[in-house]
Amino acid sequence: MKKVLTLLLVIMLCNNLSYSQTSPDTKWFEDARFGLFVHFGPYSVLADGEWIMQNKPIKWNDYLRLQDFFNPQAFDAKEWVSIAKKAGMKYITFTSRHHDGFSNWDTKQSDWNIMNTPYGKDLIRQLADECHNAGIKLVLYYSLIDWMRTDYQYETGRTGKGTGRTEPSNMNAYIDFMKAQLTELLTNYGPIAGIWFDGHWDQTEDKNRTDPTTHVDWRYPEIYDLIHTLQPECLVANNHHLPPFSGEDYQIFERDVPGENQAGHSGQAISRLPLETCQTINGAWGFRITDDNFKPTKELIHLLIRTAGTGANLLLNVGPMPNGKIQPECVDRLLGMGEWLDKYGETIYGTQMGPDKPQEWGAVTRKGNTYYIHVLNSQTTSLELELKGIKSAKWLNKDLAGNTVKWKTDKKTGKTTFNFTGELDELDSILEVVVKN
Repeated sequence: MKKVLTLLLVIMLCNNLSYSQTSPDTKWFEDARFGLFVHFGPYSVLADGEWIMQNKPIKWNDYLRLQDFFNPQAFDAKEWVSIAKKAGMKYITFTSRHHDGFSNWDTKQSDWNIMNTPYGKDLIRQLADECHNAGIKLVLYYSLIDWMRTDYQYETGRTGKGTGRTEPSNMNAYIDFMKAQLTELLTNYGPIAGIWFDGHWDQTEDKNRTDPTTHVDWRYPEIYDLIHTLQPECLVANNHHLPPFSGEDYQIFERDVPGENQAGHSGQAISRLPLETCQTINGAWGFRITDDNFKPTKELIHLLIRTAGTGANLLLNVGPMPNGKIQPECVDRLLGMGEWLDKYGETIYGTQMGPDKPQEWGAVTRKGNTYYIHVLNSQTTSLELELKGIKSAKWLNKDLAGNTVKWKTDKKTGKTTFNFTGELDELDSILEVVVKN
């Protein structure tokens, strides 16, 4: 009997281990709703975006000279994390390695890294330590593409054609290199909340949103298993512009609120996984000195609300200057968002999508039996929602407390029409509606 009980215990432990490796807890991610994206690397020195090596194009041996110029002496991990916290952000996604192949940490797998610059200090070490101290989750962006290395299968890729590589590629060796780097990132820097892959689309047909076929075998099962084995609670996401693959823990939509596809990057089907929208504050992801097209704070707050209204997180990007400082225009907007979240964060954090997708007038978030109707168009006088059994409705905005709200539910359709009197808030009028169980 004792042997049988021991065997059962072993089986239970194995089952639990298997579950933890394949199904990390995503609750923190779904509750967070707001994160900071950071694109930073040698391309910042050239001040023309993170794709400059591809866009010029620049030969790999010329681009390599940036290693002598990249010297972010003003980088302050504490300052970055402080900005994120004041903005109301709950996690940071940082480019450990972008498409130019440069590693922002003390990797032993390549000399093309931050330790061989005049700066000579591990950016990820500093950022990870500060995130852990401040209670901010750290996700690491990792590019699947490499415009520098010859083992990457550049012959079939859609980018990096002009970087001057002539030697035959060796994709299996390249993937082994990636696995060795991922092992470093997941064993040397404490808890890592997620790995954010990008670049799968380099080996697919352009604008493909349905067919997972690629020119290379990315060996995702073993890569994803490696991540979940090294850190069982580390989430895996892949910006491949396709429905999620097995082993992925949340779905990414680039430059679009899920389902809207206004930018043309995110026409893929929406899955049941947790969702995330990534977007820029101005135009480029990496620092571009001529890019002064900064979105107004109001527009960014509306983006956050509409994203939360689809049950998704907003990952909002900054491209720090080559000295390591975040542009003041970005900081001002982030702090403005933080001020709004200080007042109304309860309507965003820990919420789910409402009964309807975002409309022209605004969006709805939900927390249990409480619905938060965000009226973003101040000219709105009435709206209709799939809601019934309403117990109460009141404005959360203090200056709207005297405005009357009337509602009527159609018993046949189960839809409720709300009518408002008085002027609404120019930024966001929030109606808190409580329904019966």
